[in-house]
Amino acid sequence: MRARKRRLTDNARAFLDAYTNGLKREDVQRLFTRDTREAYRFFARHFDEKELAALPRRKRWRARARLFFWAFTLRLSPARRLLYGVALVLCLIGFLELFRGFGGSFPIPTWAQGSGKLFLGVLALNLLVLLEVADRLSLKNDLEIAREIQYAMLPQAAYDSPVLEAFGLTRPANTVGGDFYDVLPLPDGRVIVTLGDVAGKGSPAALLMALLLAMFRTLVDEGLEAAALAERLNVQVSRHAPASRFITLFFATCDPATGRTVYVNAGHMPGLLCRRDGTIERLSGGGIALGMFDRSKYEAHETVIEPGETLVLYSDGVTEAENHKGVAFEESGLERVITARAQASPRELAAEIVRVVEAHAQETYLADDLTVLVVRRKAVS
Repeated sequence: MRARKRRLTDNARAFLDAYTNGLKREDVQRLFTRDTREAYRFFARHFDEKELAALPRRKRWRARARLFFWAFTLRLSPARRLLYGVALVLCLIGFLELFRGFGGSFPIPTWAQGSGKLFLGVLALNLLVLLEVADRLSLKNDLEIAREIQYAMLPQAAYDSPVLEAFGLTRPANTVGGDFYDVLPLPDGRVIVTLGDVAGKGSPAALLMALLLAMFRTLVDEGLEAAALAERLNVQVSRHAPASRFITLFFATCDPATGRTVYVNAGHMPGLLCRRDGTIERLSGGGIALGMFDRSKYEAHETVIEPGETLVLYSDGVTEAENHKGVAFEESGLERVITARAQASPRELAAEIVRVVEAHAQETYLADDLTVLVVRRKAVS
C-alpha cells in the first residue's frame, strides 16, 4: 500500500513539474495584474467615461459591468456568443441548485459543500477566456493593418493601355497571405507581369512576400534580362530567407506592340495562354523554385501573344482547392473557365475564376491563398 501511495505521489509530482515547467512567480502575478488590466482596457476603450462618472457609484459599477459584458460577448462570432451565453446560463442554474437557503441568526445564504471552489473555478475559466479573446483580437487588429499594408503593395487598379490590359485578384487563406502579383511598365514600353507564391501562408509568408516584391522591383530597375534577373533574385532569396522557405515565381516581359513575350518559370504553376482558336498553351520550364539552391541557373523562354489572346497566371491555391468530397479543382477546371470566358475582359475573367473556385470549394476551408493575374492583348479593331 505504501509503495502504491509513493508511486502515485511521485507520478503526481512528475506531472506537476512537467505541467508547470518554466513557470515563474512573476508570470502568475502578471496574469492577475498587468494582463488583466490590459484585457479590461482593450474591451473598455470605447466606454464613455464622462457619462459613467456622472452616475451614482452603485449604478456606475452596474453600468460598467453591463457595458463590459456586451463589449466582450459581441466581439465573439454569433455561434460562439450563443455557446458562451448558454454556458453562463447553465452555470447559474447549477449554482441555484446548490443553494441551501438562509441560515444562522442573520439571513446568511448557505450553499452545498464545494460550491465556493466551483464558483472560483468558473471565475478562473472566464478570466482565461477573457484574456485569450483579448490577445487574439489584439493580434487580429494588427493583422488587419498588415493586410492593408500588403494590399497597398499590390497594383491598386487594372493596367490598361491601348494594346494591353491586365488585372489581378488575390484571396488569402488567412488574414494575410504569401501570394503576390505585379504589373510593371518599363521605360521602353514593355510590361513585366509576375505572380509568385511563398511556401506556407499567414504572417511568415506575408513578410517574405513583401521582401521578395521589394527585391524584384529593385532588380527590375537595373534593367536585367529575364534569366539574369531570376538568378540574381534567387541569390538574394537564398541569402535572406529562412532555409525552410522557398518561393515559386513566374514572370514575363511582354512587348505590347509585337506580342513578343520572354518568360521565366521558377518552379511555379505553368502560365496558361489561351490562343484565338480556343486551345490552351502551357508555359512551363525555366528552373526550380527560388531559395532552394543559391547557384541555381534559369532559362528564359519565348512566345508571342497575338491580338485577342489571353495569358492567365495563377497560384496553386486555385487548382488545389478541394470540395467536401476531397476533389481538387485542378488545372482542367481552370482551363474550362478560361475557354468559356475567353473573350471576357481581364477583370471579368479573374473574378469569374475566383468565383468558380470558391463555388467548387463550397463550405470547405480554403487551405491555400488564391491568386490570379490575367493579361490580355487587345484585338485589333
